[in-house]
Amino acid sequence: MSLLLGPHIPVGPVSAPEPHTACASTPAAAATQRPSEGSVHSWDLSTGVDGPGTRFVTFLSGCPLTCLYCHNPDTMKMRNGKRTSADDVIAEAAKYTRFIAASGGGATVSGGEPLLQPVFAGELLHRMKHELGLHTALDTSGFLGARATDALLRDVDLVLLDIKSWDRETYRKVTGRPLEPTLDFARRLADLGKEVHLRFVLVPGLTDARENVAGVARFAGSLGNVSRVDVLPFHKLGESKWEALGKEFTLHDTPSPSPEQVARAKAVFAAEGLTAV
Repeated sequence: MSLLLGPHIPVGPVSAPEPHTACASTPAAAATQRPSEGSVHSWDLSTGVDGPGTRFVTFLSGCPLTCLYCHNPDTMKMRNGKRTSADDVIAEAAKYTRFIAASGGGATVSGGEPLLQPVFAGELLHRMKHELGLHTALDTSGFLGARATDALLRDVDLVLLDIKSWDRETYRKVTGRPLEPTLDFARRLADLGKEVHLRFVLVPGLTDARENVAGVARFAGSLGNVSRVDVLPFHKLGESKWEALGKEFTLHDTPSPSPEQVARAKAVFAAEGLTAV
């Protein structure tokens, strides 16, 4: 997910995630004997917001969340993406490997929510890492973390994880989903020793209450594997996309946080021993 990408409108009813299982082969190879395909919104080169260095970012379509501040609502439904083979994505990424390597970058699989398509996402991560030799990142809300097999996570060097609120009622208001699956996934990543960059979107009047920020900070600080926290100021850059889709952007009158509000939130995370940027 790029900056505020994550939760969007679901493709359809999403059942409770199935427990993860270990797998010796890649997720795609375990599931099918034909070339892996998925619904892809786009791909792009990005610097600074999708992991360290310059990165080749593949945005998959579809997400089970309905975040009020989503700034890419055009990735909301899987059916609106383009059916694309893993071979095509890898061929495109291969054009930039020298440039990416020189910047200390890598490849990120984002969305939408990439774990809505775990087989395809796993195949991309595996091939980016082992065929192209790139550092890999998975950008996820964590709600579908139970769909990430151990094999998939072995091919992930960094997880960009969104925790959008600590207060459960606020989390459901923001996303339309419960918080607990994301916390369970975060704990699992900690048990695996997987590096995490945490993302927290600061929305005035919604997620900026000090006790809410402090709850996320205490949890992140307890994990031991969160190497960075990105406090992301709410913005309305995606409002025109909502309008183009004929959807109401309910945060139309919500202001962006002031620099002082952002600094205060960062200080709360820093107080838990976390590096907040």
